[in-house]
Amino acid sequence: MRKLVFFMHSSLDGFVAGLKGEMDWININDAMFDFVATMTDKADTALYGRVTYEMMQSYWPAAGEQPNASKHDKEHSAWYNKVSKVVLSKTINEKGLYNTKVIGDQLADNINKIKKQDGKNILIFGSPTASHSLLSQGLIDEFWLFVNPVLLGQGIPLFKGVTETTKLKLIETKTFSCGVIALHYETKRN
Repeated sequence: MRKLVFFMHSSLDGFVAGLKGEMDWININDAMFDFVATMTDKADTALYGRVTYEMMQSYWPAAGEQPNASKHDKEHSAWYNKVSKVVLSKTINEKGLYNTKVIGDQLADNINKIKKQDGKNILIFGSPTASHSLLSQGLIDEFWLFVNPVLLGQGIPLFKGVTETTKLKLIETKTFSCGVIALHYETKRN
């Protein structure tokens, strides 16, 4: 069965963005981009909430074609353009969207159907509201948390609405020269 793998940057005090969605505090370097490329190589589906999907859709389809495109922009744009996309939203319609499925209800049933299909992993980048919904229904199989060396004090929380204990097993850690520590956890299933 395919795995749903959660990727998220976080401040040390557990926020994924500032109160207005600010993410200018996130540290990223080429080594991290190369590392993420190894994860996208293992995935053929990207899952987003509506807000993140609209942000990604406005940038990634043509990012690799820009004259000043970085190696990462070219690679991630090519990956983004070929993978299936799943968007969790009650407000957008998938009509006219290329290679994109919109899920507006029956979240667990729909996600579990996708997980049972043949294929590689399903990655969810960011999308805090969608992630909160997936987590509350026990649908996330693995977590990659990129903890940044900053305290925000307030903002959008990494985890919200968790009503039951979710036990995790630490699989590995990775430290980047920009000060970010990546923590890889697997959800323990009974």
